[in-house]
Amino acid sequence: MKKKLLFLLFLALTCAPAALASETAELDPISAAKEEIQNNINIVWTCVAAFLVFFMQAGFAMVEAGFTRAKNAVNILMKNLMDFSIGSLAFFLVGFGLMFGTTNGLFGTTLFGLSGVEPGSDWNWTFLIFQTVFAATAATIVSGAMAERTKFIGYLAYSVLITLFIYPIFGSWAWGGLLDGGGWLENLGFLDFAGSTVVHSVGGWLALAGAIVLGPRVGKYGPDGKPKAIPGHNITLAALGVFILWFGWFGFNPGSTTTGEGSIGYIAVTTNLAAAAGAIAAMFTAWIVMKKPDASMALNGALAGLVSITAPCDGVSPIGAILIGLAGGILVFFAVLFIDRVLKVDDPVGAVSVHGVCGAWGTLSCGLFNMESGLFYGGGLKQLGVQTLGVGAAFVWAFGLGLLMFTVIKMTVGLRVSEEEELKGLDIGEHGMEAYSGFQIFSTM
Repeated sequence: MKKKLLFLLFLALTCAPAALASETAELDPISAAKEEIQNNINIVWTCVAAFLVFFMQAGFAMVEAGFTRAKNAVNILMKNLMDFSIGSLAFFLVGFGLMFGTTNGLFGTTLFGLSGVEPGSDWNWTFLIFQTVFAATAATIVSGAMAERTKFIGYLAYSVLITLFIYPIFGSWAWGGLLDGGGWLENLGFLDFAGSTVVHSVGGWLALAGAIVLGPRVGKYGPDGKPKAIPGHNITLAALGVFILWFGWFGFNPGSTTTGEGSIGYIAVTTNLAAAAGAIAAMFTAWIVMKKPDASMALNGALAGLVSITAPCDGVSPIGAILIGLAGGILVFFAVLFIDRVLKVDDPVGAVSVHGVCGAWGTLSCGLFNMESGLFYGGGLKQLGVQTLGVGAAFVWAFGLGLLMFTVIKMTVGLRVSEEEELKGLDIGEHGMEAYSGFQIFSTM
């Protein structure tokens, strides 16, 4: 009997590992299939989000065209077309490597797109197109602040430099670890989920530098230094552009998960709440100060809310998102007045206020409203300090290099059209055509 029991025990001990291995082997194909399905879902969602962000180029084109004069509409459209086209090539050839290269220190080393990536690495190509549309967004922000008086050749030159070097280097500091790199800001714990600073503030501070070097439009400031309103020709187009941008932002923020999982819906909600709050806050602020619910301010308020929530959208509560959007809507109104009346910088569409100022606010708000590390949730001042450092680094990098870049362009290929060409309109002078043939009304403004 004892021998029989010992024999059975021996069989159990020797056969059990084989049985477990067999069961594991049966599960492996299932696990592999699940992983493949999830990877494909991630790729599909990230591509859809990238396409939504690409459509934002149309939004920027409509906003800028609507907020400027009819005689410059073709020029606006050409700039938005070319900064994406040029930016796509520059970012693929050099910028992407600088931003996400494997030895990505201060300047990175991996150039020429995805060199070194194995053929068939589907995710890497998906990540490339997603980051390309973000780079193009940073470049196109600049065009609005410099509208109606910039040489087309000068615009092409700085679009190359922004997507080739300026944007990717700062991006590597904050986002390099999203692929193969790693930047000093992200290593410190800097939070910028979808780019309030990386995309919007960098674009906004470059726009500020460009508008300063370029100077104001003819007739913008009188002999006494007081600003004169130069109304845009089509608020309908501007409103359409804002709605397109709002729509595209559902790719911008939720898409930055780069995974098809449950947080997408939550991020969409915080994004939408902040945009709505920003529009309402800007409208009521304008109503109180200017005695009218100004449409252009309300439209920029929606964009201000969207820019503000871009950094903290994944880590704040819905109420926090509303408060961030409200603050952004109020802030953009006073920033527009300050830049126009005090700094005397001519920004036809309010790009510096919307993207630079509200981008900085959105990034700082992570240090206040983030539910894990924010000051209002018991996280102390550490996160706010890191966020402040990131905002400051972005300003010094983008504004400093922007001043240098635009000055060099001004001294070489030229940055500003002649006064005669500006008065006639850049559509005819730069492109030899009119946006509204047969309906164009020329003026001395």
